[in-house]
Amino acid sequence: MITYSFTDIGSDSLYMHLYKCIKNDILNGILHAGEKLPSKRSLAKNLNISVITVENAYAQLIAEGYLYSIPKKGFFVSDIKSLHKKEEPVLSMENVQLSSGKSEYFADFTSNQTNSEHFPFSIWAKLTRELLTHNQSELMTNPPCGGILPLREAIAKHLKDFRNMEVTPEQIIIGAGTEYLYGLLIQLLGFDKHYAIEDPGYSKISQIYESHCISCHFVSMDAFGVNISDLEKQNIDIVHISPSHHFPTGIVMPISRRYELLAWAAKSDTRYIIEDDYDSEYRLSGQPIPTLQSIDIQEKVIYMNTFTKTLASTVRISYMVLPKHLVNTFYSKLYFYSCTVSNFEQYILSRFISEGYFEKHINRMRNYYHGKRDLILHAIENSPLAAYASISEENSGLHFLMKLKTDLSDKEFLLRMEQSSIKLSSLSQYYQLPPESVEHVFIINYSFVAEENIEKAIQIIYRALF
Repeated sequence: MITYSFTDIGSDSLYMHLYKCIKNDILNGILHAGEKLPSKRSLAKNLNISVITVENAYAQLIAEGYLYSIPKKGFFVSDIKSLHKKEEPVLSMENVQLSSGKSEYFADFTSNQTNSEHFPFSIWAKLTRELLTHNQSELMTNPPCGGILPLREAIAKHLKDFRNMEVTPEQIIIGAGTEYLYGLLIQLLGFDKHYAIEDPGYSKISQIYESHCISCHFVSMDAFGVNISDLEKQNIDIVHISPSHHFPTGIVMPISRRYELLAWAAKSDTRYIIEDDYDSEYRLSGQPIPTLQSIDIQEKVIYMNTFTKTLASTVRISYMVLPKHLVNTFYSKLYFYSCTVSNFEQYILSRFISEGYFEKHINRMRNYYHGKRDLILHAIENSPLAAYASISEENSGLHFLMKLKTDLSDKEFLLRMEQSSIKLSSLSQYYQLPPESVEHVFIINYSFVAEENIEKAIQIIYRALF
């Protein structure tokens, strides 16, 4: 007769303690497969507990597959050899990130995080309270797969007012981050198509495409943007570009190349352009560059944007604008997807945009980043680094390029920076095969660097040159 002690069971109930004892004996091989257990009454009498306690423990073990019962014969131990022998996977801590979100660097020129003091918490809280009080029914109603109508209407009006784009709310699809939307586009446009990204380009996009097991190519660029002849040569169907502010080079595609690109897309029904307009709101000099979508009369451009740059990197709300002829196809093929952004966030953001708070926030942040950019440039100009550095593409968005005179390789210089608690990235890191001309060119993303650390960071960069 099996027996167990019930003197120290902690916060467990009696039946849960018994369940754990029997389960451990099965896992440790003390109770063997096929072995018959005592009846409920005899085990209850032996352990001086109630029959219902044993019954509940047995029921849980049967539900989980550790025991099985045969009518009029009793309870038996299941054969769980495969479970018993299963080895626990070893987690690689270099892949499992449990970060607090705080930067470990004195100055991180690669991060796009938003400092908490710049997020409009008071307005966000006000809108949240109002919605929780007056819009409870809407908040608890499941949204359509493309997102709630008020947010799509607000985005459509914003695009009309600030990007001169004539789009309907039905063309707008809301999603939790552009990565999710890329996955939807692949399903919409086809796994058999040839997709392409710019070289140099944002590596995460190619990783997303590769994770979907599709054909992903890299298209070369010249001083005006993506190379049209390379698109033709590689037989590309869909190309992902950022014409208003290319990352990482900062190139702004001129109107002549834009029309060339639209002409390329118009040659085939399977060709489309994905226009990533990720930080166009923060052009610091002159008017925002018109979107490619706004001059597209053939419906070949799929426009994408996100609020992670304008509000915060933790606000995972993005959207895409489909050409009208793709809208019905999208809903007929992908209608079963649920919108991945909660109603709460969608209604708050729709109010934030439609009531003018978003425009005020953008203007305030543009002024702030303009001042911060000038602070960094001034610190460089008034330091010994000025004799060894040349700056370019400083007006397009929240990063610029800095070319340095040094005998060190990019790898050696970045290692020195790392050792000095400065995080930088080089332009060469974003190429498949970097040309010599991009050696010693570094990307200065200044959005997350503390202003009080700028001068010292410039001094550290200067000292690392030699």
